[in-house]
Amino acid sequence: MLNARDMASRAKQAGHQVAHAETEQKNQVLRDLARLIHENRENLFKENQKDIKQAEKSGLSKSLIDRLLLDEKVIEEIQASLLDVAGLPDPVGAMTSLNKRPNGLAVGRMRIPIGVILIIYESRPNVTVEAFSLCLKSGNSVILKGGSEAIHSNRALAGLIAEALKENNLPVEIAQFVETGDRAFIYELLTLNELIDLVIPRGGEALIRNVVEKSRIPVLKHYKGVCHIYIDESADPNMGYEICLNAKVQKPSACNALETLLVHQAIAEIFLPEGAKRLQSQGVRLKGCERARAILQDIEKADEQDWYEEYLDLVLAVKVVNDINEAISHIRKYGSDHTEAIITQNYDRAWKFVREINSSLVLVNASTRFNDGFQLGLGAEMGISTTKLHAFGPMGLEELTVSKFVAFGEGQIRE
Repeated sequence: MLNARDMASRAKQAGHQVAHAETEQKNQVLRDLARLIHENRENLFKENQKDIKQAEKSGLSKSLIDRLLLDEKVIEEIQASLLDVAGLPDPVGAMTSLNKRPNGLAVGRMRIPIGVILIIYESRPNVTVEAFSLCLKSGNSVILKGGSEAIHSNRALAGLIAEALKENNLPVEIAQFVETGDRAFIYELLTLNELIDLVIPRGGEALIRNVVEKSRIPVLKHYKGVCHIYIDESADPNMGYEICLNAKVQKPSACNALETLLVHQAIAEIFLPEGAKRLQSQGVRLKGCERARAILQDIEKADEQDWYEEYLDLVLAVKVVNDINEAISHIRKYGSDHTEAIITQNYDRAWKFVREINSSLVLVNASTRFNDGFQLGLGAEMGISTTKLHAFGPMGLEELTVSKFVAFGEGQIRE
């Protein structure tokens, strides 16, 4: 296996070729990869089962094993994502503005690739394909470092990526897969700021903080997703029940799953009993403030730490608030700038919530589970950024490019 510096050097060299690849050539790689994944899905299931069995043997939680699973549905989603990215406009070379200065100089901006991107991720094998597809389409090389718990699945997918690149006469070094679990190898990659341009970690808070601590390269990340839904006094209860159930239960291990439910005091006695019943019927364990426990006497007491908690499991903290102002204040104090939603029929309060909450996605009358690149029309995502640097929210094709200035003159010189 290559050492870390050689791997990064090859990625940088290959980056010059992918940066200038024709759009149709890149799209054909993605279409071919979708075909190869379909044709080789039985082998993918077989390799994935090796990871699942090892995870069960190691005692990983159900939510983590859920992230590992490759089944027919996940494979179909991966294929759909690839075809969706292939159908999106190519951002490379796009002019985002062109303005004429008083001296006649036309000044514009053109989108260009970032260069070499290192993505370090846990559990989900589909990230291997999503990261590759977005990096390829945006003209970047990518170094893929998945978690050891998904090594067999990721290796199989990386092999298909290499095959699709070869079929279309592009260097396999555009997408390199790190097989070693040696931390020293990763730590060395994180020092190679002259070869690697950006690091994107996806996973638990401990992983992300470790990457930030070790990296000499800029890092785009979110530490955790403490996502809130606020049930306003004017909310339609039935809508609220369905949205909260979806946000908490549909995939509790996801970073955009609901973790804290805030309920206006005027609707709490109406909303909470039925809402709790529906959530508990799906195995959700509720923790509440004193006011919530006065209505739901069988739930656990929430302490101060619970309001900061990203459970990633079937656990939900519940708080009764006086009004929208208290809800907003609670989110500002305990939230993680990830995803928040308001359920309301009041136009003014909807806009107040949207204006005053500055998370990466703010929703009105919809589930927090929509904070996802594919769901928001980006085709796929490299992750969700809450760093507020050049990207905020799901990172799609545009967020994997930067803009350079371009100027067109007719002989102008500076006075």
